[in-house]
Amino acid sequence: MPIFIDRRLNPKDKSLGNRQRFLKRAREELKRSIRDRVRAGGIADLDREHAVPIPRKGTSEPTFSDAKDSGRRQHILPGNKTFNSGDLVPKPSGGGGAGASAPGTTESEDDFRFVLSREEVLDLFFEDLELPDLVKLSLKQMLSFKPKRAGFAASGAPTNINVGRTMRNSHGRRIALRRPKRAEVEALARQIAELEAKPPNARTHERIVALREELDRLERRRRRIAYVDPVDIRFNRFDPQPRPNASAVMFCLMDVSGSMGEREKDLAKRFFVLLHLFLTRRYERTEIVFIRHTHEAKEVDEHTFFYHTQSGGTVVSTALEEMHRIIEERYPASEWNIYAAQASDGDNFATDSERCIELLDRRLMRLCQYFAYVEIIDERESHIFGSTENGTSLWRAYNAVDQKWPSFQMRRIAAPADIYPVFRELFARQPDLRKSA
Repeated sequence: MPIFIDRRLNPKDKSLGNRQRFLKRAREELKRSIRDRVRAGGIADLDREHAVPIPRKGTSEPTFSDAKDSGRRQHILPGNKTFNSGDLVPKPSGGGGAGASAPGTTESEDDFRFVLSREEVLDLFFEDLELPDLVKLSLKQMLSFKPKRAGFAASGAPTNINVGRTMRNSHGRRIALRRPKRAEVEALARQIAELEAKPPNARTHERIVALREELDRLERRRRRIAYVDPVDIRFNRFDPQPRPNASAVMFCLMDVSGSMGEREKDLAKRFFVLLHLFLTRRYERTEIVFIRHTHEAKEVDEHTFFYHTQSGGTVVSTALEEMHRIIEERYPASEWNIYAAQASDGDNFATDSERCIELLDRRLMRLCQYFAYVEIIDERESHIFGSTENGTSLWRAYNAVDQKWPSFQMRRIAAPADIYPVFRELFARQPDLRKSA
């Protein structure tokens, strides 16, 4: 009979290896389910556990079987008193086989539900997305290394001793070598003390001598077999994982003026929630700057950006000017990869739209690696703005920037279902974008 032994390391969870293999096999089905939920508007559910129904045909396990044309096999086949060779088996009564929708009394098997952790959901959702044209600039040849757990080792620094694994090895070795337990030694010592307290006689003396010899043997064996031997000691192992030492900053610019209704603000916030999850999950050293604007622009914190209400007139150029001021003060382009994402309904003064073109063309696009503009439009008017020439004054102005700068991209969102496809178009892996001179 063949024996299969799995010697792969599995440091934390006994089922970790099986779980990873299942994720690899069912990856497409899991990703499809997560994307469907986001398209339905459940972006807030992305940052939590997610139960995914998997069809039964996707959960079959590989099996080993004997070769039919080799080897020697013995079979024991039970007999029966009802059927002979060639007889037809009648269809079960009750109607409806496994998987049938009609009611019946036969048993069937439901689809398998697999629960993904928060980390697994985000990994699957963002696995093929990245910040376009992320280069290292002045830090091009530098790499930082981050230690990552990689099982156990037989040698290492004393501070990395894994007490649990060490004591487990010690316990197994003492059982295998039959090291006497302390309770056995103490029991013999009590027996000897009880016998010595009795009146002396020849039989008692012989019994005491035998017990002392046994006690001496057990103590010698306990001394030879150490409680913790150097062979038992295990150390936590850490392998250095190289990480690009590139610094990046993302500017999030959102229009919160009076022309942005609750629907428009909700769609813009959902887009930025998705962007925020993407950045915090994929990039450890990416800073995020939040800017809200009406007729005035102001840098705010994350909570204010997503939850505070504000209204007023619309002057889009104030947000671009605030972004440029912050770059000049805190994020020099020679040391930082600079990105920006802007969301607006496109309502702006024509003269200010010309000012936006000037700021982007002469200042910001020369500093930015990538600039994404998302315009929130009315779902009923989406067919009117089908071409790039049609649309609001800000859209037409930004179209001139889009024609000149390959690192500038613009898209429209009309409904919650558009958020994820637009997001993927803007941040899917693609060839590096080279900035114009």
